[in-house]
Amino acid sequence: MKKLSILLVSGALLSPLWMSTASAQFAKPEDAIKYRQSALVVLASQFGRMQPTIKGQAPYDAAAIKANVAIVQTLSTLPWGAFGAGTQGNSSAKAEVWSDAAGFKAAQTKFEGAVVKLSAAADAGDLDKLRAAFGDVGASCKACHDSYRVKK
Repeated sequence: MKKLSILLVSGALLSPLWMSTASAQFAKPEDAIKYRQSALVVLASQFGRMQPTIKGQAPYDAAAIKANVAIVQTLSTLPWGAFGAGTQGNSSAKAEVWSDAAGFKAAQTKFEGAVVKLSAAADAGDLDKLRAAFGDVGASCKACHDSYRVKK
C-alpha cells in the first residue's frame, strides 16, 4: 500500500510536467490527434477483452485478468499528453476539452482512479469486486465521452 501511495503521489506531481513535455513532442495538431486516438482505441480494445469474463460468458482466469488489467493501467496514462493547447484540429474532441480544462482533468483523474481500483480488485482475485470496479471504469469512460466527445 505504501508503494502504491508513493507511486500515486509521484504521478500526480509529475503529470503536469509530463503532459507539457508530451505536447511539445507533436509537430502538428494532426500528430497529437492520431496519437491520442490510437492510444484510446488500444485502451478500449484491451479493456473490452475482459468483458466476456465480467459478463460470465468466459471462465474467470485470475492471472489472465490481472495481466490484462496491468496493461490497461499502463495504457490509461497515455492519451492525456496529446490533448495540449492547439491540438483540437479535426477530431471528435469537443471544444470543452480545452475551455473546461479543469473539468477535463477531473474526468481524467476520476478515470485513472477507477483504473487503480480495478487493479486492486484484480490483485485481490475477487470476481465480484472486479465486476464492480470494471463497471466504475466503464462509467468514468462514458461520463467523459458524454461531456467531452462529439457524439457520432
